Amino acid sequence: MREIGLIKQVQIQRSSLKIGERPTRRYDPSPLMVADRLWLNPRGAFGLVNGSYVVDVHHADHPATHHATVNPISFGFTGHYREMRARFGDHLFDGCAGENILIESDQRMTAQAIGQQIAIQQSDGQIVYLTDILVAAPCVEFSHYAARSLNPLSPHELKEALQFLDHGMRGFYATLHGKPQMIQPGDRVFAVE
Repeated sequence: MREIGLIKQVQIQRSSLKIGERPTRRYDPSPLMVADRLWLNPRGAFGLVNGSYVVDVHHADHPATHHATVNPISFGFTGHYREMRARFGDHLFDGCAGENILIESDQRMTAQAIGQQIAIQQSDGQIVYLTDILVAAPCVEFSHYAARSLNPLSPHELKEALQFLDHGMRGFYATLHGKPQMIQPGDRVFAVE
């Protein structure tokens, strides 16, 4: 295993970050909620916030679920946010893309560098494995949000934004197989080789 960083923050999406109907739908990160810990199970994540559990919108049991089998848990990297801010601006705060797990790392992490599995070492030494790693492809709405565009981007501008935000820049999806686990900021994260 190769260490790739520490968990900086965990969070949940209380509801969709895409607001409205096409073609005027927009991206709004306000439903994000930073949690003290995340309770993970094969169906998704719950955030522990001030002693209460709040279900993430990608959990299969959320009343308005956006669960699509491949996206129950998501993670991203602080180094990617630094690159996004360098290109688009300081409004792109750490975590605004909506991932559940934000990992502190200066490295540019690609799907190839991560592989098909990451391991999270809890404070008690126990290991949580997240598998079935997939790139979370960027959406049109997040691309407009990143570019601070109130009007639709031109086809060329949209293509450039989508290409920049792809290949893991916007984050990754993962699945927990096995018993439910609790993770929290400070836990160590490893790529399993």
